[in-house]
Amino acid sequence: MTDPDWKTNTTLSDIAAWLKDKRSVVVLTHAKPDGDAMGSTLALARALNLASNTSGASSKAECWYAGPMPAWHKLLAGSTKVRTVEPNETPEFTLDPEAIVVLDTGTWGQIDAYADWLRARTDRACVIDHHLQGDPDTAPMRYVDTSAAAVCQSSAELCRLILGLDSAADLPTDIAEPLYFGIATDTGWFKHGNVSAAVMRTAGDLLAAGVNHERLYQATEMNDRPARLRLMARALDSLEMHENESIVFMSLRPKDLVETGAAPGDSGGFVDIPRGVGKVRVSALLTEIEAPDKSLFTKISLRSKGGDDAVDVNQVAQKLGGGGHARAAGARVMADVETTKARLLEALT
Repeated sequence: MTDPDWKTNTTLSDIAAWLKDKRSVVVLTHAKPDGDAMGSTLALARALNLASNTSGASSKAECWYAGPMPAWHKLLAGSTKVRTVEPNETPEFTLDPEAIVVLDTGTWGQIDAYADWLRARTDRACVIDHHLQGDPDTAPMRYVDTSAAAVCQSSAELCRLILGLDSAADLPTDIAEPLYFGIATDTGWFKHGNVSAAVMRTAGDLLAAGVNHERLYQATEMNDRPARLRLMARALDSLEMHENESIVFMSLRPKDLVETGAAPGDSGGFVDIPRGVGKVRVSALLTEIEAPDKSLFTKISLRSKGGDDAVDVNQVAQKLGGGGHARAAGARVMADVETTKARLLEALT
């Protein structure tokens, strides 16, 4: 169930003013960052550093990420100061910043790698998100716009305020580019049902700021490794149809990554493929993962089509301890993939 306290209690103008005199800022997001997570965090860090005239090792703001990381992450990150924690790595955090901003999540379960560190510093934290549910105790300051297709929409406005600009069209290109990428990827490159007039206006402003749509799309979406295609073949080969072919499951196991030479981030976008089938209403990708103690858990990624008979996959995910959006959600189940399939099918039907 959604916590009634999970709602906006501040404004982006207030957040910009709060960050202005902070000498050090850490920008966080959920594990296994996607385009919206990386785009929003990188843009905010760059805006803060530009406003304070800092860069490199002396940067005012830096981004922390918990992997696995997507194949394109270095391209997007460029020279921005980032720290990456890989899966099964035991990180040591010694930095004690004056402010912490968490973007694209407000759920403790999605920031496991930094949870203990953040819990000791929530008094100086702020969350900016667009998901339907979260944990209010992650930060006393929260800006939650559930109408936004991507948190990059809010991040674009925050960057504009920090830099004192009249429009997002005036943002430096290196700030506009990750914002555009986040919006593009969270809307399926403007194909999903979350595309709105507000989304297109922001995207248009970012294009006016100098973003090269074709170059960005080619570099990130048309630059796959052969291993990704082999992994895609495994996912499609596992395809199961249920409920008169209206529900589709695909599954991946640890051996699939090993045998194809793929990385965990290579499965991005697989869950969208079955939605191209006319009768399919819900598509799910279940990825079985082996924890350091050899126990198994399964990550679920859910997508649904719009329309009069649309399935709210956020409600489905909540039954399994997860959440997200009405058309895109996820969960983590502490069980193997076969057990998780049965639980997911029960939740759906």
